[in-house]
Amino acid sequence: MNRRRTLLAAIAASIVTRPLAAQSARANMLPRIGILTLRARAGPMNEPLMDGLRQNGYVESSTCVIDYPDAQGREDRLAELAGDLVKRKADVILVIGPAPLAAARAATTAIPLVMVASSADPVAEGIATSIARPGGNVTGLTYAEPDRFKKQLEFLKSVAPRIGRVVALWDFDVDIYRRDWQAPLTDAGRVLGIAIADPVRVRVADDLPAAFATIKARADAFIVAAAGANFAARERIANLALEHRLPGIAAFEEFPERGLLMSYGPDLPDINRRAGAYVDRILKGAKPGDLPIQFPHRFNLVINSRTADALGLKIPADVRARADRWI
Repeated sequence: MNRRRTLLAAIAASIVTRPLAAQSARANMLPRIGILTLRARAGPMNEPLMDGLRQNGYVESSTCVIDYPDAQGREDRLAELAGDLVKRKADVILVIGPAPLAAARAATTAIPLVMVASSADPVAEGIATSIARPGGNVTGLTYAEPDRFKKQLEFLKSVAPRIGRVVALWDFDVDIYRRDWQAPLTDAGRVLGIAIADPVRVRVADDLPAAFATIKARADAFIVAAAGANFAARERIANLALEHRLPGIAAFEEFPERGLLMSYGPDLPDINRRAGAYVDRILKGAKPGDLPIQFPHRFNLVINSRTADALGLKIPADVRARADRWI
């Protein structure tokens, strides 16, 4: 009787473990896609990203394995998470944002990296040798156009003509501001007669009340940088801007959707969606260094009219006509 029970137990165990072993073996055969970003997996930008992968045939747990570690909005976790993706032997890593790109580049020169809105000028920043043939292991999509700062400041000044000083609400490392923003933003301000104050650094959402008190003391308006912390706290930023009666502009329309005055910048869902094609080409054998870096196809101006009214601002007819969305 005991031998019979032992035999039945062994058969049952075999029935259970065989599918699990088969699943494990199958997972090991599927392409492994890593995603390194500061934003949460459940964030609004992830659906276009996943949609772009699905459009190219990559469905999580079915045709690919996706490793998406949670950085919890903390830059200090990125190096560890990038290293973990390397240890997991990702076949390609989608990198979203400048800080994740820096961490991924430090972690590997071998695994292909597809940047998604991670660089304003890849050649000047030393990421690529050229736009047409970037070389190395990095390619993807940038998020900028050459005169974006000038256009953002122009829109701000058109709506709030009295502004004379603008500051960046900054949630990247300050070195990135000096490298990527300081010179072009200062030059754009000089053309428009707007002084650019030193950036106000934000690391976590709890820094925002003090940050807005500093902005109010330094400037008449602000530009939002959105590495992760600011994007996650966009509604709180909009509320604090109203409380301090400060006009603000961001690059992404998710900010005026939550109550900020306006945004002007690339169609970020489109950029996220297009990244799937890069992943597909790399997994089919293309070298990232041979794939041209692409710029955004569309730039959108979005204005929140309720916020304009609350701030006592009138939207000029030409700016109103230029708006792609009117909230």
